[in-house]
Amino acid sequence: MTCSPHLAETSGVVEEVLRGRDDVSVLDARATIASVAQSEIDLGDGDGLHAQLWPHRHGTDAMFLALLQKQTAT
Repeated sequence: MTCSPHLAETSGVVEEVLRGRDDVSVLDARATIASVAQSEIDLGDGDGLHAQLWPHRHGTDAMFLALLQKQTAT
């Protein structure tokens, strides 16, 4: 999570982490937020997996959330 709306600090970081790696997957941050929210939150259209919150829309800082999961060796 970051309190930045800048692509270089949000989805750009996620893309960099994923580049050339097959041991990290992106989880659905929007579904996770929906499952713990006490009320319905309109997260807009976005990219489907990441969540971007806005002060004027959500009453929060401009928070970005991406959930990454590293696969464990078996």
